Amino acid sequence: MPSAARRDAGESGRWRHAALIVALLLLAAGPALAQGKPGAPPPAPALPGIGSEDPRRVVSPREMPWAALGRVVTGLGSRCTGTLIAPDQVLTAAHCLVAPGSLAFAHPHAVLFLLGYERGAFRARARVAHYRMGLGYDPVSGGPAREDWAILTLETPLPGPFLPLLDRPPPPRSPLMLGGYQADAPEVLQADLDCRLLEARDGVLLHDCAGTRGASGGPVLTRTRDGWAVAGVASRVARDLALGAAASIEAVQEALR
Repeated sequence: MPSAARRDAGESGRWRHAALIVALLLLAAGPALAQGKPGAPPPAPALPGIGSEDPRRVVSPREMPWAALGRVVTGLGSRCTGTLIAPDQVLTAAHCLVAPGSLAFAHPHAVLFLLGYERGAFRARARVAHYRMGLGYDPVSGGPAREDWAILTLETPLPGPFLPLLDRPPPPRSPLMLGGYQADAPEVLQADLDCRLLEARDGVLLHDCAGTRGASGGPVLTRTRDGWAVAGVASRVARDLALGAAASIEAVQEALR
């Protein structure tokens, strides 16, 4: 059940646009370190995008909507999350396809999608034939966030299940979920099941879902009358708070038309 304390705590403050803009800078290059006492052992690195209280829980890749998710693996050594949106199409983040050092894009045939990945096992796999991404995406800056999406076309169609894409962003304060294969537990799916949309502006969704590295490319989900649907693609997170920015599915839909 959603936590009433979490919903109510700081309700008035979380909707302040200025604070969000300051907090939602580019994805932290490294984990933030808290200050400790002189001579004391260094504290454990804080995970960007999680905050002081971690609301995430492990979810099953055999149950919807998580059954449509999988791990995106590139020949560059990077690992992200992707969503099967059609038998031969996977939605993920553009920055997942960029080599950290050279900033070169991965060759499509070096990208692999593992549907339903969990602890080394998966239901299906397919290599990528080609991909396309937001036309304005810049690998040097890693943005803009609205263009940080990619659609992978698979060499072999997969049996599903699939998740549909929204036609337009949901209204502010809509309940959301965010899940993915995150850096602190990459062998399982972790998800924040109780978060909300703060604002949709200029092709970007600002949300208070907890998610850290590895959740990039994961779906920001909202419930519709027909079930769960993808509202955005996880792009970047705040350094010390459970706040993030996602490429709005509106930007993806425009490219698909």
